[in-house]
This record gives sequence, C-alpha cells and structure tokens, in this order.
Amino acid sequence: MRGTAYWLNEYAASHRHPVNKALHWICVPLIVWSLMGLLWSLPAPGRSELGYANWASYAVAAAVLYYAALSMPLALGVLPVLAAMLFSVDALSQLTHVPLWAISAAVFLVAWIGQFIGHGIEGKRPSFFKDVQFLLIGPIWLLADLYRRAGIPY
Repeated sequence: MRGTAYWLNEYAASHRHPVNKALHWICVPLIVWSLMGLLWSLPAPGRSELGYANWASYAVAAAVLYYAALSMPLALGVLPVLAAMLFSVDALSQLTHVPLWAISAAVFLVAWIGQFIGHGIEGKRPSFFKDVQFLLIGPIWLLADLYRRAGIPY
C-alpha cells in the first residue's frame, strides 16, 4: 500500500493554483456532505431499528478505516468532521419538506461543477482520473494542510 506522503503529494501536484485550491476548500466538503446525503437516502437493512445504521454511516466507517491505514492522526482528525456531517444530514432529513436526496443531488452537482472549473483554471485533470482512490484523498489533503499549518504531525 502506498503511504500518506505519496497520496498527498500526488494530489497536491494538480492542486497548486490558488483559485483551484480555494474551490477545493469549498467543494470537497460539499461533495462529501452531499454524498452522505445521497447514501443516507437509500434504504438500508435494519435501518429503522438501528437509526444511524445506513449506507452513509457504513461509508464513513469504511473511509475512516482507509484513512487509519494511511495515517492514524488524519483518521482521528477527520472522524469528528464526518460525524458532524452525518448529524447534519440526519437533521436536514427530518426538518425539510424537500427530499434529502434532491438537496444532496443539487449540492453534489454544483460542487462538482466547481471542482471542474478549478481544474480548468489549474490546467490539469482531476487526480481521480489517474486513480479512483484520489476521491478519498481530497478530504484528508485539506486536513493535512490544516495539520501542517498548526505544526501537527500526520
């Protein structure tokens, strides 16, 4: 398995332009959140009895395990962020008359348009065209940047 430094450096190679970086700071969290909303909207076995046992929470658990294999500090840092996103998805699913899947799909679409605009400005293709695992690297790339600024090793 390739290490954290490889994934973060490879991801950074196509995210150097300040506008692209700024768009990623906005769009990556929105994509993660909207994907959770879409997964939350899917029926899951035992969901009514288990509450948070649904496709979104399963995906979060799998992502955190993947991140833990790369870097325990990053996995521990991303966990509360993902948990907060799950809470917000749950709250929105109960508070609105607009279906969660519709809100999530709209946010997903707009955020991906933002990502592609950023890459158009950057002049480089999104990393996931090289390897689909880069779809999971975006969130920890942002977190690793925060860790670097705060002097936290990862």
